[in-house]
Amino acid sequence: MVYFFGLASACMLGVGFVLQQHAAERAPMSDLLRFRLLWDLAHSRLWLGGIACMVVGQVLGTVALAAGDLSQVEPLLVTNLLFAMALARRLSGQRLGASGWAGVLVLSGGVAAFSLAGRPSGGAADADPFRRWLVIGLVVGLALILVIFARHLPLFEEPPLLAAAAGALYGLQDALTRVSSGIFGRAGITGLLVHWEPYALVALAVTGLMLVQSAFEAGPLRMSLPTLTATEPLVGIGCGIGFLGDRLETGAVALTWEAVGLVAIVTGVFLLARHPAMPGCADVEKQPGPADRSRGGISPEESSRP
Repeated sequence: MVYFFGLASACMLGVGFVLQQHAAERAPMSDLLRFRLLWDLAHSRLWLGGIACMVVGQVLGTVALAAGDLSQVEPLLVTNLLFAMALARRLSGQRLGASGWAGVLVLSGGVAAFSLAGRPSGGAADADPFRRWLVIGLVVGLALILVIFARHLPLFEEPPLLAAAAGALYGLQDALTRVSSGIFGRAGITGLLVHWEPYALVALAVTGLMLVQSAFEAGPLRMSLPTLTATEPLVGIGCGIGFLGDRLETGAVALTWEAVGLVAIVTGVFLLARHPAMPGCADVEKQPGPADRSRGGISPEESSRP
């Protein structure tokens, strides 16, 4: 059942990402990295359909996380890239090509190889609050650094970094979903409401959604979805090991294959991000307004950012 719900979740998430990107690429650029972007997108039926798919995917993912270990479920979720690319190719009518599909398979296979070589297994969650907050702080700090760095780049170079920041927050969200499921199983809804984890989940979900939509708005799907897909499971696995008690194999052979998996992930991201036939490009080039940044850098009117 873990594999069933994990793959079903990946399918719905992949479909949702494609629908959201098709709507977000038409949003005004002045909304980039502002929560107002979500309000403007809420008027699009296509985007709402994508959000509905994503919500269903998150629910299915929660069921999978409640039944299995975080390090076991995360590799299943990375297959959303396969479903997303299949749908995006159909909607756009563009050919992905051999190298594009090679990138999809290498990326997905890399994450799978990393997890299979590590043979993740569950254990007792770490009761040390310092270790838990240290891991959470590192993940949030990483996401913040990626966003700050992205804001100093030309517009067309931002999507991979924004998607990576969103993926980091989504990986942390998956870990806290696992924690919240355990609290709910022990104490019910009343006990869950007196803990901070569900409120942190909402904050992470909204912030991650804003970052994802900004990445979708700033560039084609091929620039953001691969990075998002690779970052979320890796951060999720890191959180599982960091404070949820998950374990990975540390033998020489296992470590070798884990390294091979990481290299494959980077290679797959590169292939997909640079492939010109990857679907998801905007049909009409946005015309920058007075408050928009040009694709070559920052306009004189925006020498200072808010």
